[in-house]
Formats: sequence, C-alpha cells, structure tokens
Amino acid sequence: MASSENKDISYNSLEDMKNVTTVIRGVEKRASVIDAATGFNQNDFFDTNPQTLTRYILTCDDIQPEERADLSIILNAICTACKIISHAASKAGIFDLYGLAGTGNASGDAVKKLDIYGNDCMINCLSSCGKVAYMASEENEGAIFVEGAENKYVVSFDPVDGSSNIDANVSVGTIFGIYAASDETRPNTEDLLQRGTELVCSGYCMYGGATIMVLTFGQQVNGFTLDPSVGEFIQTHPNIRLKQRGKIYSVNEGNAKKWDESVTEFVQSCKNRSMKARYIGSMVADVHRTLLYGGIFMYPGDKKSPSGKLRLVYELNPMAFLIETAGGIATTGTERIRDIKPEKIHERKPIFLGSPANVKEIMDIYAKNTATEEN
Repeated sequence: MASSENKDISYNSLEDMKNVTTVIRGVEKRASVIDAATGFNQNDFFDTNPQTLTRYILTCDDIQPEERADLSIILNAICTACKIISHAASKAGIFDLYGLAGTGNASGDAVKKLDIYGNDCMINCLSSCGKVAYMASEENEGAIFVEGAENKYVVSFDPVDGSSNIDANVSVGTIFGIYAASDETRPNTEDLLQRGTELVCSGYCMYGGATIMVLTFGQQVNGFTLDPSVGEFIQTHPNIRLKQRGKIYSVNEGNAKKWDESVTEFVQSCKNRSMKARYIGSMVADVHRTLLYGGIFMYPGDKKSPSGKLRLVYELNPMAFLIETAGGIATTGTERIRDIKPEKIHERKPIFLGSPANVKEIMDIYAKNTATEEN
C-alpha cells in the first residue's frame, strides 16, 4: 500500500521534470521517459536515409538515362548472386563447401566446391534477369548463351576468386565486367572479347569480415557494405581515390627465382626503401587493400608462366577499369591492360596495378631494360 506521506507532484514545465529524481536504494533514476530521451539522436544509432546500392544506381549521373533500367536489373541480379555466395562462404564448413570438387576448370585450376556453387548462382541470377544474352565464366570452357534473353549486354565473371584460400577462412570474392552488345539484333560471342576500354561497368564483391561490393561506371569508384539486418548494400566508401604513391608492394615472392630481371630489380628497390610486403593470395583482397592503402599489386609472368596466371577477360580488365577510375595504372609492364584485344576467353596476361608513382617505376625499368637489349 502506498505511504500516506506520498504526495502528488505537479510539474509546471519540462525543466521541472528534468530536475527531479527519485532515489531507489541509493541509485538515482530519471523521473520520466522524457528526461531519458534528452540528447538522443536517432541517427547516432541507425540511418533512416541510407544510400543503398539500388538507390545509387537509380540516381547515378554516370549512367545514361536510357541504360539505367537495364543496368539496374543486371546489377540487382549480380547483387542477389553475391548475397547468396556471401552466405554460403560464411558457412562453408557447415554447408560442406570446403575442399575440392574433384574436377578442373577451363583454365586448368583445381575446382573447389564453392567455385561450382558460386558459378551456378551467377549463371542462374544473370540468366533470369532477361537482359544478358552471353556470359563468360572462369569455370566454363566456352561462352554461356541465354536463350530468349534480350541481347542488351554481355557479362564476364570469376564467380569465386581466390577459392583456394576458402579452406583457411581467407577472404575470397566475385569479379565481374559488363559490356554493351555490339548489335542488339544478333547475339555474338565476340562481344565477350571486347577491349577493357569498352567496359560499361565493372566491380568485385569481397567476402571477408564484411561483404563489400566495389564498382564503377567510369567516373567514380564507390564501395558498399552489405548490412545483413536489412539485406542491402549500404554505401560506406564513397569516391575511392588511390594514393599517388603507396608504401606496400604485393607479390608472391615464392616465385622470385623465376622472375625476369625487371621484376627482380623492382622488388629489390622496394625492399631497399623498406616498403612493406603484403600478399594474401586472393586477387580481390589484394586489390581491395591496394585501393584503400595505395601501393602496387603484381602478378608478373615468369619462366614457368610467361603470360602470368590471371585472366584478361574476367579478372584483369574489370580490375583495371576500377584502378584507372580511382586514379591508378594497370599494365603488363609494357602495355596498358585495357588496350589489349583479347583473343580468347581464358587468355592470361601479366599484371602490375596500383598507385601511379609505384606502377610507373616498374614501367620505367621495363623500358630501360628493353632499350638495353635492343642496343
């Protein structure tokens, strides 16, 4: 029963309420919910007006109005596939997606179970969008034709780049490039072999501590992080720009004995300047770090693989488009990556990409050594 000494308290103003407290066992407690809400800013906890990837595509000035609807549909299909792959990658052990599938792919690499799963996701999602007539994947020998689809665009992709690392729980990712069809009335596999300069859009989705989508339409590079609670990619890295010069070099030094003299000379100069060596072994993760921190990523040719190991159509061209848009350079050492006309889907090329000052150094070394050989 309430004490007879309790009295009704009337407040003349909100300030009166804020200045009154009730003591319970020596602990001060606010008198009302009104006081508890003082100083609360809802945007400190959650954004009620987030820039989602979908909203960005629908309002992006980089996209021509007549292309916006089709590209929105295609990128929505890619995002759906990436969300599914992200979920599978995060539970690879539980879903029994670790280990080899027991086959090799079109490039001669051992195929992981997650490779097959990711490839099926990309093919199925892009096939159902109805705007892509041809696709090229690392996991398929030839072009993939989508019967009944409009021949608006073609898409090349590596469904799970770096999948050899998945068993060790290292970041992997999906790389993609989108080209416009040369003739909308006649599907043509040659559209998959366009130069990188013809790319309409490219990007990658990295599955690590967070799932991050980075893409460009040619004016800016923007990063979006997947918020699992709402199932949307939210912009977290607007207008990514590469540093002019970075302090990190990234290369597999296990192949050092097989490098040509230009690569050996350049890497030694990096060590002489006490540059930091960072190499993950997953192109998506290594390029992502290079974009954010600056420096140079390298996968050169060597005595065993003169043309390198990374593929021009669905790995190098999409990444080169991103790097160049962010203010960097992507080269074979002697030739701009995006200027090369691919001859086949699984063609390989050496790659040096990253901060312009760093990449120009290796280009200058190649030019010097070439001139010496000619003389």
